[in-house]
Amino acid sequence: MTDTPLRIGFIPLVDASALIVAVDKGFAAAEGLDVTLVREVSWSNVRDKLNIGLFDAAHLLAPVAIASTLGLSQVKVPIVTPFNLGLNGNAITVSPALHAAIIGEADGDPAHPLVTAKALARVVAARRKSGGEPLTFGMTFPFSTHNYQLRFWMAAGGVDPDEDVRLVVLPPPYMVDSLANGHVDAFCVGAPWNSVAVDLGVGHILHYVSDILERAAEKVLAVRERWALENPETLAKLTRAHGRAADFIENPDNRAEVSRILGAPERIGVDPEVIRRTLDGRLKISPDGTFRESGRYLLIGREGAARPDPVQAAWLYAQMVRWGQAAYSPEALETAKKVFRPDLYDAALGVQKVPVHSVQDGVGAFDGPSFDANNVSAHLASVAIKRRQP
Repeated sequence: MTDTPLRIGFIPLVDASALIVAVDKGFAAAEGLDVTLVREVSWSNVRDKLNIGLFDAAHLLAPVAIASTLGLSQVKVPIVTPFNLGLNGNAITVSPALHAAIIGEADGDPAHPLVTAKALARVVAARRKSGGEPLTFGMTFPFSTHNYQLRFWMAAGGVDPDEDVRLVVLPPPYMVDSLANGHVDAFCVGAPWNSVAVDLGVGHILHYVSDILERAAEKVLAVRERWALENPETLAKLTRAHGRAADFIENPDNRAEVSRILGAPERIGVDPEVIRRTLDGRLKISPDGTFRESGRYLLIGREGAARPDPVQAAWLYAQMVRWGQAAYSPEALETAKKVFRPDLYDAALGVQKVPVHSVQDGVGAFDGPSFDANNVSAHLASVAIKRRQP
């Protein structure tokens, strides 16, 4: 029997690890799949090639899957995801100068994001008073968790991300050079690029995104809805291969091998030791050698991370509405939630019950009331800084 050929696009990030390991460890081949991985540099490339059929599947920003399905600022192509490639994994990294300014203005423990957000507000006010240029923050895409996480953090401290600072789009591999060259003052990106900036002495990791949201759907295995309907058996095989890969990655005994696989030049192309730190959740956060460890930094398979959660889709849609990218409607909310398909995950992997985790509302934001996925209007009413709906 001939193996089924698939082309899958990815960006060189550690949260592509289940996809890469599924292929390079032979889990996909064991399912009868002949997968060619195509490394891309930008999310727009990945999205466009998936939407027009040049890719059968993709490592994709979770919000892009929703935006594509709703037709927001792009061609409307319904997307579904049967597998969540990672929860969390992002961090906010700032230049040494901005780090010193924030720490100098911090009133309380700078490990708490509300303390640093309020400190940032004071730094922004001082720059405005002195006639200085607004701070510039890099993020990976307008429809990205990085964009929403930066905005959520800033706004909690009183900083309007559209009026008080500049947010610019940069491909993940270009973040470090942009920080080193002074083109940006900070960025929010996934691993390993925060660690690379610290190792080069050009940045300090200010916060893990898990300080801001305890559970944040980051990247997904995305396929076109039509393709999923036409190829249900192939999709189930691909999902199973990812499930085996996630289990392999989450076994600490395999971390050294996984780090070598991911560090290969044609995959992520960085020192395997940097990747190992990411997988272990133990990152160097300052050029002075300070380390920080967190069991929530990046979740690939544990704590039910791989099973798509429609609550996460609802939170992402709420941010699109909050920041003026989408108009609110109950129908659009339901459409967004249906992009995340736990039923496909369960059918492929035989899960009999929903995995249990400790985050009561499924999001665990550091500021504001609990999130209700069925009452997005209440969430939007609770925030002071937001854009008018289009």
